[in-house]
Amino acid sequence: MSSSVKPEPAKGSIKTLIGLLPFLQPYKRQFMLAGLALIVAAAATLAIPYAFRQMIDLGFGSSANAGGIGGASTAVSTLHIDLYFLALFGVACILGVATAARFYMVSWLGERVTADLRSAVYAHVVTQSPQFFETTKTGEVLSRLTTDTTLIQTLVGTSISMALRNGLLFAGGMVMLFITSVKLSSIIIVMLAAVVLPIVFYGRRVRKLSRESQDRVADASALAGEILNAMPTVQAFTHEEIEAGRFGNSVERAFHTAMQRIRARSVLTMMAILLVFGAIVFVLWLGAHAVVQGSMSGGQLGQFILYASLVAGSIGALSEVLGDTQRAAGATERLLDLLAAQSPVQSVLLPEALPPRTANGAALQLEDIVFHYPSRPDSNALIHLSLDIRPGETIAIVGPSGAGKTTLFQLLLRFYDPQQGKIRLDGVDIKSLSLQTLRGAVGIVPQDTVVFSENALENIRFGRADASDEEVIAAAKMAAAHEFIERLPQGYQSFLGERGVRLSGGQRQRIAIARALLKNPPLLLLDEATSALDAESERLVQIALEAAMVGRTTLVIAHRLATVQRADRIIVLEHGRIVETGTHASLIAQNGLYASLAALQFNTDN
Repeated sequence: MSSSVKPEPAKGSIKTLIGLLPFLQPYKRQFMLAGLALIVAAAATLAIPYAFRQMIDLGFGSSANAGGIGGASTAVSTLHIDLYFLALFGVACILGVATAARFYMVSWLGERVTADLRSAVYAHVVTQSPQFFETTKTGEVLSRLTTDTTLIQTLVGTSISMALRNGLLFAGGMVMLFITSVKLSSIIIVMLAAVVLPIVFYGRRVRKLSRESQDRVADASALAGEILNAMPTVQAFTHEEIEAGRFGNSVERAFHTAMQRIRARSVLTMMAILLVFGAIVFVLWLGAHAVVQGSMSGGQLGQFILYASLVAGSIGALSEVLGDTQRAAGATERLLDLLAAQSPVQSVLLPEALPPRTANGAALQLEDIVFHYPSRPDSNALIHLSLDIRPGETIAIVGPSGAGKTTLFQLLLRFYDPQQGKIRLDGVDIKSLSLQTLRGAVGIVPQDTVVFSENALENIRFGRADASDEEVIAAAKMAAAHEFIERLPQGYQSFLGERGVRLSGGQRQRIAIARALLKNPPLLLLDEATSALDAESERLVQIALEAAMVGRTTLVIAHRLATVQRADRIIVLEHGRIVETGTHASLIAQNGLYASLAALQFNTDN
C-alpha cells in the first residue's frame, strides 16, 4: 500500500474551503465577470487619489501661481480645473457601475452556490441507511442545512468579493505609495509587518471559537426538534417547564460561546485598526514635516494620505473577512462531513433485474441469516434464520418483543445488510438489485405510521407518485379510509397536519394501508397493520387486507394472534431464532411458545 497519504486539514482550517470547489466550478463564467467588474472597480478606486493630486498640484497650484498675470491665464486655469473635476466624476461613474455589477454577480453566486449545496447535502442525507440516523440527530442535520449554509452564502456572496477587492486595493495602494514616496512607504512596510503577526496569532482563537459556536447552535436545534416532535408526550407528563429549561440552558450555552467568539472578533478588529492606523498616522506625521521642508508637494502628501487610508481600510476589512472566512470554514467542514458520510447499504454498479411478475406474487428465500445492529455488535438480532416462502403465501410472524420480527422486515427492505447469509427475491440476491428496484417491489405498513403535513390525497399518493385521483380514492376505499376522509372539512384536499395530528391513530393507520395498497407490490409487509384500530375498523381493514393479499406474497407481524389465524403458515421467533413453524391449530397442539402466547392473550382478552 502506498504511504503517500495526504494529511487532512486541521479542524476548522481555511484549507477546508477547498471542498467547495466542486460547487464553484460550474459557474466559472460568472466568476470571471465578477472578477472583471472587481478589477475595474479597484482600478477606479486607486485612480481617485491620483486625480486628487493632479487637481491640487496642477489645478489649484497653477491657479495660484497665475493669479496676477491676466484673464487668459485665469481662463486656462479654470478650464484645467473643470477638466480635472469632469475626469474625477467620470472615474466615479466607472466606479459606481463596476461596483453595482460586482455586487450583483457575487450576490447571485452566493445564492446559487448555497442552493446547490443545500440540495446536494439533502439529496445525500436522504440516501443514508437507518444506521446513519442512529448517531445523527435530525435537528443537527437541519442546523447544517440552514445556519451553516447561510455562513457559506455570506462567504461566497460577500466575503470572497470583499477579500479580493481589498486585496487588490492593498496591493495597488502599496505600489502607489512607493511611487509617491519610497522613504515613507518603506517605514510603513516595516511597521505593518510588526502589526500583522499579533493579528494572525489572535485569529486562530477566533477560528476555534467559531467552530464551537456553530456546534452549540446545532445542539440547541437538535434538542428543539426532538422535543417538538414529542409534544403530546411532553405535555402528558407535564414536562413543559423542564424541557423549556433544558432548551433555555442549551441556548444560553450557545449564547455564551457566541459571545466569546464576538469578543474575540471585536478584539481582533480593534487590534487591526489601532495598530494599522497608528502606524499610518506616525508616517503621515513624517510626511507633514516633509511638506513643510519643501521636499514633498501638498498634492503628493494628499495622494499619500488617500493611498495610506485605502491600504489601512483594506487591512481592516481583510481582518473582518478573515473572521467570516474562519466561520465559513467551520460550516464547510460540517457540511462536507455530511457529504462524506457513506451509507453501508449501496446499490451495485451493474444491478440485475427481477424476472417478470407472476400472478401469485413473489418468492422469497432467506438462507442462514445472521445479523446484529451496528450499534450492538455483541448481541445478534437474528441467528441462523432460514425461511422459504412460496409465491402468494401468507406468512404470519409472531413472538415476544425483541424476538427479531421488525428486524427481519428491515433486512428485506435492505435498510441493513446481514453479516452472514443471503436473501433472495424471485431467485435474485437482493444485494444484486438496485435499491429502487428492490423497494419498488415491496410495500410496507409500518407499526409507527408516518403521515406527512400534506392533504389526504397526496398522503396516499405517496405510495405511487404517478397514480391518478381515481386510483387514490379506490385504494382509500379498500383500506376503509374513504368514509372518514370524506367527512374531513375539505375531503381529500384536507391537510392532515404535521405528523397527521388531525387524525386518530386508527385513521393514520388506514392512510398507511391505503398507501401500501396503491403501490400494489408483489411483496407486502404488514407490521402490526391493525394494531391501532378499534374492533369495527379492524374488521373492515382485515377484509380489505384479505382482498389485497390475493395475487401477492404477504408477511404479517402481529402481537394480536387473532389476526394471523388464517395465515398459511405461522413462524414463531424467539431471541432471533425460528423456534416453531406451522398453522394455528398445529402450533396450539404442540403446546409450545405459540400456545403459551395464545393462552396468555386469549385469557387476557376474556
